[in-house]
Amino acid sequence: MAAPEGLFVLEGRPTAQLIADQLREQIVQGTFRPGQQINESLLASQLRTSRGPLREALQRLCQEGILVSHRNRGVFVLELATADVKEIYAVRESVELAAAKILLDAGRQEINDTCEVLKGIIGDMAKQVAVSDWQAIARLDMEFHTAFVAGAGNTRLIRIYKTLAAESRMCILNLEVAYPRVDVLVQEHQNILDLLEAGDRKGLQHAVKRHMQKGVEDLTASRQDIDITA
Repeated sequence: MAAPEGLFVLEGRPTAQLIADQLREQIVQGTFRPGQQINESLLASQLRTSRGPLREALQRLCQEGILVSHRNRGVFVLELATADVKEIYAVRESVELAAAKILLDAGRQEINDTCEVLKGIIGDMAKQVAVSDWQAIARLDMEFHTAFVAGAGNTRLIRIYKTLAAESRMCILNLEVAYPRVDVLVQEHQNILDLLEAGDRKGLQHAVKRHMQKGVEDLTASRQDIDITA
C-alpha cells in the first residue's frame, strides 16, 4: 500500500501524543479513508519514527474509537454506520446540555468570555460557507461546539467531547452533502450564541437539542440516499 497522499511528516523525535494528534487530524480530514488498514511499517517509515511511539499512538486512537484493532488482522479506520451517527449525536447533546448548565450557572464573566470566542468562530464560518470549503466548514463547526463545551471549564467533559468532535467531522467529511441546510448553518450557530449571551436557559437547551436532531436527520438522510443509489 502506498503512503496516503498529503501524509504529514514529523521532524525530530515525535512523541506518541504528537503522532496521535497529527494522525487523528489526518483521519478526520479523509487522508485515511473509513475501513482503510493502517500500515504500521510504512507509516513509521513515513514519519521517520520507531515502531514503539507509533504503536502507542495507534493504541490511543483505538481507545478513542477512531481506529479499530482486529486481532491477527491489524488496525483499521473506523467505519461509521447510521447507528454510530445517532449514538455520537446523542452523547454530544448530553455533553453540550451539561456544559450549557455549567456555563449559565458560572456567571457573566465566563459567559462573556465564551461568547467572544464563539463570535470569532462564527465569523470565520460565514467566510467558508460563502466559498463552500467543506473541510473548513466541518472544522469550524466542531471548533464552535468544542469551544462551547470548553467554556464550562470541566476537563472531563472537554476530553470526552474531543473524541466526539473528531467522529463528527469524520461523518461530515465522508458526505459533503451532509450540509443540505448550509444556508442556515451560520444562523443556527448564531442562535445558540445569542441564547447563551442572553442567559436564556430553556431557549438554549431547546436550541442545542434541535441542532443535534437536525444533524442526525441530515447525516442519516444522506446515508440512506447513498444506500439507495449504490
